[in-house]
Amino acid sequence: MFHQPRNEQGEVRKTLAMAGETDPLSVGRLQLLLRAFRYRNYRLYFIGQTLSLVGTWMQLIAVGWLVYRLTGSALQLGVVAFAGQISTLVLTPFAGLLSDRMNRRRLLIWTQALALAQALTLSLLVFSGSVMIWQIALLTFLNGVINSFDMPARHSFVADLIPDREDFANAIPLNSAMFNSARLVGPSIAGILIAQFGEGACFLVNAVSYLAILVCLCAMRLPTTPPEKREKKRVLAEVADGFGYAWRFLPIRQILLLLCLLSLTVMPYTTLLPAFARDFLQADSLDYGLMVTASGIGCLACNLLFAVRRNVLGLEKIIPLSALVAAFCLAGFSLCRSLPLSFPILFLMGGVSMAQLTASNIILQTVVAENKRGRIMSLYIMSFIGMIPVGGLIAGACAERFGVPETLLAGSCLCLAGTLLFLLGFSRFRSCLGFVYTTLGVGKTGPRVKDVV
Repeated sequence: MFHQPRNEQGEVRKTLAMAGETDPLSVGRLQLLLRAFRYRNYRLYFIGQTLSLVGTWMQLIAVGWLVYRLTGSALQLGVVAFAGQISTLVLTPFAGLLSDRMNRRRLLIWTQALALAQALTLSLLVFSGSVMIWQIALLTFLNGVINSFDMPARHSFVADLIPDREDFANAIPLNSAMFNSARLVGPSIAGILIAQFGEGACFLVNAVSYLAILVCLCAMRLPTTPPEKREKKRVLAEVADGFGYAWRFLPIRQILLLLCLLSLTVMPYTTLLPAFARDFLQADSLDYGLMVTASGIGCLACNLLFAVRRNVLGLEKIIPLSALVAAFCLAGFSLCRSLPLSFPILFLMGGVSMAQLTASNIILQTVVAENKRGRIMSLYIMSFIGMIPVGGLIAGACAERFGVPETLLAGSCLCLAGTLLFLLGFSRFRSCLGFVYTTLGVGKTGPRVKDVV
């Protein structure tokens, strides 16, 4: 008798299947996965940013390939990567404050327009045949400056598009899925265009792709909210206030420190990938694009798994676990000499790296005070993106001295050691986070499948 409701539910599903109709529970899961799309502004942002990011990934692949084609130097790869991302380490805290102070949509329109001009200039230099390594480094540096202001505003802007805090657990993974869908498509297109037309074609397509996000930003209907009354402080004082808030808030501090570790030890593999692909896997430009795509597929799969989560609860366990797996994946990749075998390793490494980033982002966006969101997002970006050029420069120098595989293996060992140190204080980290969730009422009213059927 007690099993009768389950049997009835099974009969309903069989009847629906025979009739060719959709199971309501499956529809509910789909609605749970896509619930952030019920907000018009988020839909516009998602469409425009996806198209723009395809071009961005094409440019990233083309820059690395162009630098190595011109110089054949792993060190030069590290130098150009350093030039493109070091400004993130220096300027992002100030950019986060700017994101807290001014209209974020207006700020994003400016950054997208400037990035369009940078990509167009780079394409013209390559098509003219006069491009030089110092020009690539300079334009990459300028693009890094633009991104330093763009990224904190972009991450904070997502919260402006999603009125319900409970939907952050869905919108942020979807945002990452958008990024990694472009990462999946962009490198493959870049590999084909480089082989057929050269790197300049990728830069030109990227310039055109910025028009999509500019149009969507202008089409949004956002409420005009009066600026928040805040105590007048000097810029440096407000930046320092953001740093102090992050350091005193134990979960935020621990999350950001572990992100720094990942960026310094694991993520430099992206800088050394062109050299490793050509010299140790005998890969051409198309193979290189597919290798980056494999990592992107892993990231996308991770994002989709996160997007069906009901709330933020339990994500704290994923952060150290994903760092441990990333360390072992990097060690395996450093020892790999087979191109086909490199694809599943990169798939897994992309997935676990994205798991740490996405879990960290969701937790930070959930617990941070609204008037400090831009600054904390800037520290999140600085801890991840900002530390990559430092790690890339060190990795490039070490690769010149000791070899690319040896450098990657050393990075995996350092990541493993740092993550084990993080785990020593994990119980305190988790209990503190649980107290914050209870205070905010997080997880009590999160959407369930049966609520959206």
